[in-house]
Amino acid sequence: MSHTIAPVLGEATVQELREAVRGEIVTPGEDGYAEACRIWNGAHDDRRPALVVRCTGAADVIAAVGFARSNGLTIAVRGGGHSVAGFSTCDDGIVIDLSPMAGVRVDPAALRATVGGGAVWADVDHETQAHGLATTGGLVSSTGVAGFTLGGGIGWTMRKFGLACDNLAAADVVTADGRLVHASETENGDLLWGLRGGGGNFGIVTQFEFDLHQLGPVIYAGPIFYPAAAAHDLLRAFRDWVGDAPDQITALVNLTTAPPLPVIPEAWHGKKVAAFIAACTGPVEAGEALVRAFRDVAEPIADLLGPMPYHVIQTLIDPLWGKGIHSYFKATNLARLDDELADRLCETHLAAPGPQCEIHVHQMGGAVGRVADGATAFAERSMPFVLNAVTGWHDPGEGTAHREWARTVIAAASQASTGRAYVNFLGDTDAARTSYSDETYAQLVSLKNDYDPTNVFRLNQNIEPATVAS
Repeated sequence: MSHTIAPVLGEATVQELREAVRGEIVTPGEDGYAEACRIWNGAHDDRRPALVVRCTGAADVIAAVGFARSNGLTIAVRGGGHSVAGFSTCDDGIVIDLSPMAGVRVDPAALRATVGGGAVWADVDHETQAHGLATTGGLVSSTGVAGFTLGGGIGWTMRKFGLACDNLAAADVVTADGRLVHASETENGDLLWGLRGGGGNFGIVTQFEFDLHQLGPVIYAGPIFYPAAAAHDLLRAFRDWVGDAPDQITALVNLTTAPPLPVIPEAWHGKKVAAFIAACTGPVEAGEALVRAFRDVAEPIADLLGPMPYHVIQTLIDPLWGKGIHSYFKATNLARLDDELADRLCETHLAAPGPQCEIHVHQMGGAVGRVADGATAFAERSMPFVLNAVTGWHDPGEGTAHREWARTVIAAASQASTGRAYVNFLGDTDAARTSYSDETYAQLVSLKNDYDPTNVFRLNQNIEPATVAS
């Protein structure tokens, strides 16, 4: 496929934008263009935008949105660039890159962090942990704060502190018509409702305000690895344990392949394993009792669950998911984890086509479930588990097998599914309608009608405004 700049984007036209922004503008043929196009998910790295605008502040974002609208350009918004479905880039359009806007300011007295729209979770954790504070963040530290939060935000502290979107107290948003508006509980509260789980449908968030909580620097956390033969027993133990687990602990089971890390015996490298991974927000000395049952499931390959710095659990899997890996996710919310499903997951795990094919079963509940369904735009609250099929590969020719495998994992759970899914875990581009209840979706459409009636912000799990859908 050839990628050309549309005729209307002559250099004189682009020069007008260069003069209107403080940030850098990169176009095809210029030094640095190839790097400016790169995103985390290599499966979508062949896109060639007409220009990338590296914004330094809200004024640059406003200018870029106005330029895109005037010239009929598709807009891709990039924070951390981790969109699994490839929404962080586009062909022949404009990428509004927020990465220069990565500042984080912590007010330890108010327990509040002000975070730039281009920050990643490593930026937030670095600043908040200096004060022994944290908020629910991503499972990979290079994940962008924006996309993660706007889709909901499933992380290691969610059962105690809530989802990332539950900790979103306020936001500054550039709307489709170029206004900068503030959303909080007392100002544009309808917009804040939509930002808490409705994705990037309603504007570009240039600044977030998060509630913070006392945590760290050391917490009780980490993984226990078992042979794949123990996966059945692990899943059943996990299912039986979650009902009485206190809010202070958040855990998941991962059916995966042992990575070549020094902490795992070399004889197990590249072999199928099952892992229990947990993080405790309570006293470090109370952590061992909460997870004791899992030490009796089977003889561990490696038991790394214990006191560790919070930033270590936050960066634990970073080396496996570096920039440029090809990735595809597919997910569903589970109403139950019965023996039949556990058996199917174990069988599918053994049939994985590559070492970075993983089956994650996330424990939900706690603070997540105590927020009423519909109180935020987050798709669903009552499910006890979220199932996520995660794939990563490096050879482009392996993509089809990995995607088919992920779809097989989710199909195996059809009878146990609630019918909804977490939008941030969806690698397909047209999944929004199935993620929300009819009532929530109707409310999202109404909000879209108000804030983006012509669907300017459509590279996302898109909520079509009624004016476009009709």
